[in-house]
Amino acid sequence: MAQQAVIADLPPSPSPAEALRADAERNRERILAAARRLFSRQGLGVSMTAIAREAEVGNATLFRRFATKELLIEAAFMDRVNVYSNLVTTCADDPDPWQGFTDYVQCVCTLQAADPDFVEVLTITLPAGVVETRRAEADRGVLDLIARAKETGHLRKDVDDRDLTILLMANSSVLRASGPPPSSASRRLAAQLLRAYATTDAPVIPLPEAPPRTDLYHAMIRLLRSPG
Repeated sequence: MAQQAVIADLPPSPSPAEALRADAERNRERILAAARRLFSRQGLGVSMTAIAREAEVGNATLFRRFATKELLIEAAFMDRVNVYSNLVTTCADDPDPWQGFTDYVQCVCTLQAADPDFVEVLTITLPAGVVETRRAEADRGVLDLIARAKETGHLRKDVDDRDLTILLMANSSVLRASGPPPSSASRRLAAQLLRAYATTDAPVIPLPEAPPRTDLYHAMIRLLRSPG
């Protein structure tokens, strides 16, 4: 009786078709994860054979899922590009352009903290296609966001998109040194730089408390000892 009760509590076995679909989805995710790792390390020139090897699948499995490298690149980056594009759109829709700009800066730093490789979608050279078109539209949206924030008189005239690239470079080092989970140092950095970007009469966001000195000391040691 006890054995029957245990068996009755077991979830139903998947059908052969469901098992095949689940296996195919696992292979797809392994391929995408491997592609992102290799694209990050070696650039988009990495071979499909190397990606299959990294994913521990055969070439036939890889090409069944992604017939061309262009399709694989789009699949590997589409989710991040969509998140980035939606962020830009949301911030651009704010009726207060300065608020939209500050929200963008803080959110893009938060995304970088949640996914350290996120910044790749802003810097890597993607082939022409749906992903690159969407990213280019988002990039133009950021330029417009900067221009509109300047028109309010709250963003300094000498700030441009290159300063945001520098911010992300700095934030990357802070995140790498802090280690998981992301510390308050990243939020403090974003807030301080927003204050530096602001004119004297601009409303500024509250300044998060600085991390404890001991945390910063250990972060510096980790950064100095890290390879590269």
